[in-house]
Amino acid sequence: MAIRALIFDFDGTLADTEAAVLQSWQEMFDSHGVPLPLDVWHTVIGTQNTAATMFALLREHVGEVDPEALRPAMRARVRELLADGGPREGVLAYLDEAATRGLALGVASSSSAGWVCGQLDRLGLAARFTSVATGDRHPAKPRPDTYLAVLRALAVPATEALAFEDSPHGVAAAKAAALTTVAVPNPITAPLDFGDADLVLPSFTATSLDELLTRFG
Repeated sequence: MAIRALIFDFDGTLADTEAAVLQSWQEMFDSHGVPLPLDVWHTVIGTQNTAATMFALLREHVGEVDPEALRPAMRARVRELLADGGPREGVLAYLDEAATRGLALGVASSSSAGWVCGQLDRLGLAARFTSVATGDRHPAKPRPDTYLAVLRALAVPATEALAFEDSPHGVAAAKAAALTTVAVPNPITAPLDFGDADLVLPSFTATSLDELLTRFG
């Protein structure tokens, strides 16, 4: 069947927000005199468990901490780090080609709607996506619910859509929704295991969307 829709994860896939989020956590851990172990960080990428896991880890090292007191400064730091950042290299070419072909576009993310929609607005991408499903409105990845919600909104069966992910948890969610899944790891997730993906690309510039549609469509 022909591919009629593309569904993208947001954090780390459409934009490399994960680097900024990781840096803000590393700085916060450093301010408490302890390092943030990347192996633990890798276990929560693509899920909704990041903050809870990180604060629990910090408590193990330094005792009681007040998450609500720390969150505002961390959020401000992330926004500062992202202020001049754009989409990942090659993403705009994919979106432009999708528009030329009349493909429907959606976003499936474990992050909150406020975060994802705000970042899409910042990047000037919001109008390109017909459906945005987020982890505060649906069970988060590795559950498939965000992907299933986008498929319903776009009225496209899974057999006629491609998913793009940057994390193993995201790949698991997309595959559980029966989607053909292309992994495009970012520098943080590149060392992880993407064996369940249908294809792994080093970047969006490595293969054109036209080539992917020929391969999978």
